[in-house]
Amino acid sequence: MARAVGTVVRGLRGPIINEGDNIEQIVVDTVLHAAESEKYSIEDRDIVTITESIVARAQGNYATIDDIATDIKAKFGEGKIGVIFPILSRNRFSNLLRGVAKGTSEIVLMLSYPSDEVGNHLVDIDELDEKGINPWTDVLTEAQFREHFGYKKHTFTGVDYVDYYKSLVEAEGIKCEVIFSNNPKTILEYTPNVLTCDIHSRFRTKRILKNNGAEIVFGLDDILSQSINGSGFNEDYGLLGSNKATEDSIKLFPNNCQPIVDSIQAKLKDLTGKTVEVMVYGDGAFKDPVGKIWELADPVVSPAYTKGLEGTPNEIKLKYLADNNFSHLRGEELKQAVSEYIQNKNEDLVGAMEAQGTTPRKLTDLIGSLSDLTSGSGDKGTPMIYIQGYFDNYTK
Repeated sequence: MARAVGTVVRGLRGPIINEGDNIEQIVVDTVLHAAESEKYSIEDRDIVTITESIVARAQGNYATIDDIATDIKAKFGEGKIGVIFPILSRNRFSNLLRGVAKGTSEIVLMLSYPSDEVGNHLVDIDELDEKGINPWTDVLTEAQFREHFGYKKHTFTGVDYVDYYKSLVEAEGIKCEVIFSNNPKTILEYTPNVLTCDIHSRFRTKRILKNNGAEIVFGLDDILSQSINGSGFNEDYGLLGSNKATEDSIKLFPNNCQPIVDSIQAKLKDLTGKTVEVMVYGDGAFKDPVGKIWELADPVVSPAYTKGLEGTPNEIKLKYLADNNFSHLRGEELKQAVSEYIQNKNEDLVGAMEAQGTTPRKLTDLIGSLSDLTSGSGDKGTPMIYIQGYFDNYTK
């Protein structure tokens, strides 16, 4: 009998992870226990995904606000710093900003508008049209922003981020001037020393600043890229991908994850005889249609994955075949024709009409989004996801 189910996704419940725990063994034990408990078999090309949070917790990859301040002082010395393009997030940026403020004497905080790079809005774009303001050319002071838009609370958090971020800096006893611009060069009118806090556009921002006379330029990816006084760190991404842990500390993105996923795959192979793909995932890469937030505040969806997850899907659009190539067929004849077409499809379908609309994103981005939506970010208690049948198609 033909199988009636395609992809199956399960959230796996494991123990609460603490620093020093053997994350590799915990994942393996959780996968095996779940399969035994729920009566399903582990197969080749199944996928187990692990949220970055529990990997970083097991690694003890934490740092304090004081650690951030120490690194900022070492990199910028004394004087005013321009802090530009932060995302609007208490979880992601509040403790980072406090650490930066403790490490300097004055900050010019430059916010992009109408939204940050991941879609958190300061103002609605329609309001800019009403006021005749061009966000690509117009620079606003804090007073001008308030005159035009007043106090604006975030749709989800109820926080006025202009006031909130300024208060965090001033609580450290230093001056904070807030401006609004989408042009990196604007900050150079205030200071030549810049910390750029954007995530996905950071390389372009650094290049523009350096090409236009900036003296000291670092990004969040450069801060805590090495350990400070025994702190956690991330050599590839620094503070990017970090989250608030306590009122005075952060959990960084996990460091050096490739040996972890490779080891988990090897352990499962030894115990089951099956090759299971493994990846660590953070934020999915999807956009909320209501809040307009692009859910990718981490620098990448997956910092590490096994080789079988490289590449993009190479898929045929079934409805295209049914409506075009085989529109004259029905029932078993249609099924047979479509199955044969899929079995004989080209290895590279880029540009083919039969593949239009399949959106060949990276496998790790697709699987990361699937995992993130399954595990959620709250109290589901399923930091590991087990996926079966993902690589199957209509012919299997």
